[in-house]
Amino acid sequence: MSLPNHGANPAHFVRALGASMKEDSIDFSVNTNPYGPPKKIADSWSTYFNKIEQYPEPSSLMLRKTIAKEEQLNIDNVLIGNGAAELIYLIANLYKGKQVLLIEPTFSEYGDACRAFSCPIRTIHLQKGTWKLKLDDIVAEFSKVDILFLCHPNNPTGVKYDTSQLVSLLQEAKAHHVTVVIDEAFYDFSTEPITLAPAIKTNPNLIILRSMTKMYSIPGIRLGYMLASEQLIERIRVFQHPWSVNSLAQQIGLLCVEDKNHARATAIMVKEERERLEQELQSIGYILSSSSVNYYLLTKDGLKKEMNDFLLYLVNNGIIPRHTYNFSGLDGAYVRLAVKSQTENDRLIEVLKGWQTICSSS
Repeated sequence: MSLPNHGANPAHFVRALGASMKEDSIDFSVNTNPYGPPKKIADSWSTYFNKIEQYPEPSSLMLRKTIAKEEQLNIDNVLIGNGAAELIYLIANLYKGKQVLLIEPTFSEYGDACRAFSCPIRTIHLQKGTWKLKLDDIVAEFSKVDILFLCHPNNPTGVKYDTSQLVSLLQEAKAHHVTVVIDEAFYDFSTEPITLAPAIKTNPNLIILRSMTKMYSIPGIRLGYMLASEQLIERIRVFQHPWSVNSLAQQIGLLCVEDKNHARATAIMVKEERERLEQELQSIGYILSSSSVNYYLLTKDGLKKEMNDFLLYLVNNGIIPRHTYNFSGLDGAYVRLAVKSQTENDRLIEVLKGWQTICSSS
């Protein structure tokens, strides 16, 4: 069985299971904003048409200025990319052949990018169930590595880490001359402020990654950005291809950054739905990760042995999950599910109740 390595590929996933896609299937594997893009994008779409006849601004100047102002940083602390994925590969290129530390389970692109640039990879696994950082274990590795990738909130668990722990981690990394990449692709789905972006000013070894794909539901546009010291930005930028970020992406990015209400309202609605799901699903025997964002891990006692049947059951009932076979340390014993709209989440709850009924009667 060759399952896709990413979510948001439901047709491939269903075919790999040997099943057929239901017409009314809901893709719970995709963790973009369940409420869609900001309305301003659609309202302004016709005004962007003339942009396709123009070359894009080479350095995304206006978008960088806007983000820098928002983050209270200098414009030279910002680099725009063709999605966060491009920026991950640019970082891996800069550290080509260097020793990398990954905290697993985590987003697979870090490992893929580092392997593409011949970086030896060391791993530390999160404490299963609580998914807490093992700070002492991480610091112990700093004498052996050059760069650490850390997803916060983590993907696939959705768990956020204690700020004081992360500050201590940065201090230790700085003392050991280790670069720390903190991927904040989902930070704006949390109702609590969790970003470490202000630490850029005092930590020349810190890189913050952000994706605009997730909160603003624009995966087809491909847009992300990096925050770092001017020196790191300049060293990374030289690897970026010319015209990497197109004119439409730059214009839409400006609208997204300026539409603060969309992000705030989404975070509140997602929290309400996530907490409702957690209460409903735990009450019928499921175990969920303590997520703070718009997705979570789900399992139950004995699910690993039943996983193939469970995946087929979900697909046959119109629910497309994200499998976890390719997340190191999870071994397929969980599924990752996105927080969707209330109606879609209600359907998920009913389907999962049905599985419990089947299990109890067998």
